[in-house]
Amino acid sequence: MTAVVLALFPELTDVNGDAQNALVLATRARWAGEDAAVVRLAAGEAPPERPAAVVLGSTTDPALPALIAALTGLRDRLTGWLDDGVPLLAVGTGMEALGGPVGLPSGPLQGIGVLPGESRPLAARVAGDLVVRTASGDLVGYENHARGFRLDPGVQALGEVVRGVGDGHGVDGVRHGAVVATRLHGPVLAKNPVLADELLALALGRPVTPSGAEAEAADAAAARIRAALLRS
Repeated sequence: MTAVVLALFPELTDVNGDAQNALVLATRARWAGEDAAVVRLAAGEAPPERPAAVVLGSTTDPALPALIAALTGLRDRLTGWLDDGVPLLAVGTGMEALGGPVGLPSGPLQGIGVLPGESRPLAARVAGDLVVRTASGDLVGYENHARGFRLDPGVQALGEVVRGVGDGHGVDGVRHGAVVATRLHGPVLAKNPVLADELLALALGRPVTPSGAEAEAADAAAARIRAALLRS
């Protein structure tokens, strides 16, 4: 059976290449000998019954209302997948749309309430390299955002910020149930194969080990990028 990696609304959520995290997952699964494919779900289309994994990238503020509207129509199906253990990676404004109120200059916009937290404006927009210390190791990428995600009490952040700003209070992102969410762009899974393989293991129910010349080249490129960011 083909493992479906579902890219949610990529026509809205690929401004930083973040929707391509779905391609990273499917490609690494194939390098590990699995049958996997990306399904791109546009707003208004009928979703598959049960994907192996879900990716929600980042969008622009003007497109955020359209993204939240599309997610609202999918909310019941999405929460069912999450309750069933389907891993979901959300990045940037994708993470914000899954939470509570999003603080925009025009006023708050209500997210779909899947993640326990809300997005509040930072003192100033931030852009630059971001390094986050997590249970999966140090994750690297870049950030470009004007808000921080404030978690409800007791909710676990993805990790501690060791370089950059993240969500503005020393941490970045969320780990909540089957959801992993972050400010890391890059795409984050291309720069951090260990996180990609961790999500694949959750999606497939078993560890995966990508191998072959293409996997080795991709891992070597990611290692060079990581080394440069971690030593600078």
